[in-house]
Amino acid sequence: MSGRIIVHSLEHARAAVAAAAALGVPVTLVSAPGAGAYAGPSWFKALVDAAAAAHPETAVTAVIDCGEEAGTVLAALRAGFNRVIFTGPEAARGALADIAAARGAVLERAGTPALEILGARDPAAECRFYLAEGRQAR
Repeated sequence: MSGRIIVHSLEHARAAVAAAAALGVPVTLVSAPGAGAYAGPSWFKALVDAAAAAHPETAVTAVIDCGEEAGTVLAALRAGFNRVIFTGPEAARGALADIAAARGAVLERAGTPALEILGARDPAAECRFYLAEGRQAR
């Protein structure tokens, strides 16, 4: 499993992918909680694509957090995401999980450990250390 890093900006995404490339390891870029709902799947897809383009040899996976918004989950699946976090009602989870599975995608729950670099003085160094040392995510 690749290291999961929560990214809030293109700068964060570039730092995470560059660190993974330097170390020769895969990386998973996770959107901020609820970012799919307030920034939109297209924004996060463009951010991930731009960061990954600089290091095409590096395996980059994206996970978009859609919060409680079932409609945003559907939009994320249409945009091509194959890993989506949903924190909404259990009643909607089953149907969304079925739709995701039919598209070859996975509906995740929030809470999987990931490195949070928001507020880090040196996001690139944090990413390198985390990915190199397998440090426990906060």
